[in-house]
Amino acid sequence: MISDVITIWQREMIRYFRSKSRIITSLVMPILWLGVMGTAIGSTLAGVKFPGGLNYISFIAPGILAMAILFTSIFTGISVIFDREFGFLKEILVAPVSRTSIVLGKTLGGTTAAMIQGVLMLLISLLFGVHFAGEYGIAVGVLGAILVMFLIGIGLVSLGIAFASKMESMEGFQLVMNFLVMPMFFLSGAMYPIGSLPQWLKSVVYFDPMTYGVDALRHFLIGPGVTSFPLWLDLSVLVAFFAILLSLGTYLFRKM
Repeated sequence: MISDVITIWQREMIRYFRSKSRIITSLVMPILWLGVMGTAIGSTLAGVKFPGGLNYISFIAPGILAMAILFTSIFTGISVIFDREFGFLKEILVAPVSRTSIVLGKTLGGTTAAMIQGVLMLLISLLFGVHFAGEYGIAVGVLGAILVMFLIGIGLVSLGIAFASKMESMEGFQLVMNFLVMPMFFLSGAMYPIGSLPQWLKSVVYFDPMTYGVDALRHFLIGPGVTSFPLWLDLSVLVAFFAILLSLGTYLFRKM
């Protein structure tokens, strides 16, 4: 089973590295949000003090990092539809390989790609003057951020595979994913502190798993004073999120 998972993962990695345009275009939107929107909005909020004494770009940097992972992860499910339309999925389904191995291989492949995009975005953030201090030091902070990126990525990739297992066309999948992606991002508190939100909106924000992912990244990359929840709660929600979605994605793929 391990060999099967590694083989599927390796195929996903080969496809990822051969698609240079995919790597570049997946970074364009986060860079625009960080460089253009962050600078524009930050200039209008020059007199506003954000938690921890940060400037606006530094405050939103962990949220934009989560955005890069979100966009890369959730659209990994489209590879399931692509493989089905071009016959590759039929070939591996008739091979002596369990469907669970296929799901795990694709999930780990998509998660690895998302983490690569996240690390690239982390390095790009430094070019915009973002200073990462971290609540636990820079070394532990980076390692913790990579762990959080893994938990976010594997949960979102599993969500994409779950939807792809029940859909027939790439167009329909993209429509549904766009309907999910933007609310998940805008409700995550990536662009604003959630402590000052009205209670009815907080109730919605608390149900968004990305909220806890962004908050955990702020714990590790920025430090105290900018977070809304304790770190143990953030990590617990992310672990539960990926465990539930991975189980659901595996179940739906096996029933496909």
